[in-house]
Amino acid sequence: MSVQNVANELPACPVETTLTLIGDKWKVLILRDLLPGTKRFGELKKSIGSVSQKVLTAQLRDMEESGLIDRKVYAEVPPRVEYSLTELGQSLKPILDSMENWGAEYKASLR
Repeated sequence: MSVQNVANELPACPVETTLTLIGDKWKVLILRDLLPGTKRFGELKKSIGSVSQKVLTAQLRDMEESGLIDRKVYAEVPPRVEYSLTELGQSLKPILDSMENWGAEYKASLR
């Protein structure tokens, strides 16, 4: 599916659109882990934790279709695959920073 096809299927509400693209727990954690730079599948799986390989693969494919991440496959044996954020994916940094700040403030308020 092309980015244009994805755009045609998005909701009219911008907030709902954002939630559609990154509202899943795993997608947010993938974005968090790719903000510093490129990672391989195994590195992502290890840093995210309890996500299954099947779910992580599905989330990465969905994010690639949405234009948020790039997937680069190297012709090696065994194959090496690296993931990185696109410019569009990098544009989500302020949102993730705000989520991090809010979460820290919330946790501090509970003490």
